[in-house]
Amino acid sequence: MANTNVQSDTTSNRISAPLPAAGIPSVSGELSDLLALMARLRADCPWDQKQTNHSLIPYAIEEAYELAEAVQTDDDEDIKGELGDVLLQVIFHCQLYAEQNRFDIKDVIATLQDKLIRRHPHVFEAERLKDDEAVKARWAEIKAEEEQAREARGKPRRRLDVIKAGPALMQAQAVQQQASKLGFDWDGISGAFDKLDEEIGELKSEIIDKTPTEIDTNHTVIEKELGDCMFALVNVVRKLGLDAESATLTCVHKFRSRFAYIETKLQEVGQSLEDSDITEMDALWEAAKRNERLD
Repeated sequence: MANTNVQSDTTSNRISAPLPAAGIPSVSGELSDLLALMARLRADCPWDQKQTNHSLIPYAIEEAYELAEAVQTDDDEDIKGELGDVLLQVIFHCQLYAEQNRFDIKDVIATLQDKLIRRHPHVFEAERLKDDEAVKARWAEIKAEEEQAREARGKPRRRLDVIKAGPALMQAQAVQQQASKLGFDWDGISGAFDKLDEEIGELKSEIIDKTPTEIDTNHTVIEKELGDCMFALVNVVRKLGLDAESATLTCVHKFRSRFAYIETKLQEVGQSLEDSDITEMDALWEAAKRNERLD
């Protein structure tokens, strides 16, 4: 593209990073060069051009998990790579919001700086706190003051706002538990099962007897119905006093183990997964299940 800037904001003189010169950009380690590289990708890469702030959400969540895993391994190269991937999400979102003339990376950094200074009066002001417990208590007081200021701006904190962001299953169960404490719940588990049956029925009505074309053009509605089914199933899990995230992770680990068994057994006879068919793999899956029972 001929433009040297992806977007400019005439009302605030906000200008996104200039595109780097043609050719392969240098690796400098400088933030300004990274911003320019991101602008170049938005200008010239078809995949990057298609992305929106909403489409990037799954990647941001995935990268946060991968960073946590890398920190556990304590491998410097892995950690640097995953920190970079998390930083990419920040840079990408900032680029998109700058193109919308809403804010840019400087605004984000300034907001963070302001928050850190405001929440550390014991560092930057005369206030002195004796230990980390006092620091946490003061931090909570400052956050409460920030919430009051937020309400004064016309954004009151709602009762379910106490639920922190996190994995979808954990959020779903936490939201349901909080709503239950406020009296919004069924008396017993039968109501949760009835709701699950209802939601599955609605999902089926959007899929069963529909042509592939009809299904393809109805993805938004189908995604909504799938979400309703999963949320309803979490309600059943909660009513049983179990944890939806743990139950799902247990299933994931079980699936990994059984699939690894299939792969191993195929390799023992000189076969690959690609060379086998569903009948062979299903027979080995059942064998893996029998081995679990023996264990």
